[in-house]
Amino acid sequence: MEVKRTTAESLVNQLRYSSSSEEAQKEAVCELRLLAKWGDEHRISIAQAGAVPYLLDHLYSSDAKLQENAVTALLNLSIYAPNREVIMSSRGALDAIVHCLTAGRILEAKQNAAAAIFSLLVVENYRPIVGDRPEVIRALLDLIRLGNPKCKKDALKALFHLALDPLNRPKLVSAGVVPVLFSLLMNSGMGIVEDATAVIALVAGCNESREAFKRIFGIEVLVDLLDTGSPRAQENAASALLNLAQCGGTQVAEDILDVQIAMPALSVLLNSGTPRSKSKVSSLLKLLLVHERRPVSAMF
Repeated sequence: MEVKRTTAESLVNQLRYSSSSEEAQKEAVCELRLLAKWGDEHRISIAQAGAVPYLLDHLYSSDAKLQENAVTALLNLSIYAPNREVIMSSRGALDAIVHCLTAGRILEAKQNAAAAIFSLLVVENYRPIVGDRPEVIRALLDLIRLGNPKCKKDALKALFHLALDPLNRPKLVSAGVVPVLFSLLMNSGMGIVEDATAVIALVAGCNESREAFKRIFGIEVLVDLLDTGSPRAQENAASALLNLAQCGGTQVAEDILDVQIAMPALSVLLNSGTPRSKSKVSSLLKLLLVHERRPVSAMF
């Protein structure tokens, strides 16, 4: 541990003193990125040596590789849970990370900024703070639209943790998250569909979602997933329909019942789905029973 501490302090000193050459600073940031990847002892030593403010400063760098190394170092540091508070309590931390997310010099820097935001959002108290930054949501949606599969997954994880805060869900809907998420269900591979439907299920739990889902035939797509999706996608689709129905009442219940294959698909999942699917479907059917226009009680 002492060797790790000495190494971290030496590297941070290269960032601290203006006499260090630009090349030496680049090398120090690169070394910190690599060290922070290998174990919590390194992450503790680097944070305790005072690296975080200097790494944040380099998120504004015009040097693409330096910026990428700095944001990746911060991402690696955030894996150790107590370092998340160290990062967020540093002056201008969120501004710097958001700058990298929205204006990163290369795609990898934006992707790792999204991953860093996801890591920080594991802390519940940070979700409303980040949710109050609409440019974060817009940038995450841009990564989903334009990024590679890894970018999409990191952005979806960040959106999922934002949506865990109910107050963020209307903001996500207003920012246009619903059509972007549903677009992923059409042309994406395994993993992306499951992650997208997990966000959809959370976003469905607000009053603003009904109209957004209706405009892109979201209920029909979700019902189709009940019939054709992977087990996890089926779970998320059932959860989304349940959340929609709980928020939208009779109107949403009727919209679900109007889909021809809805009741057969729900019946199959009730009998042969995963335990989570069965639980969600059972709750949904009880809710539909309250608003029924056609008999569903025979399925219980």
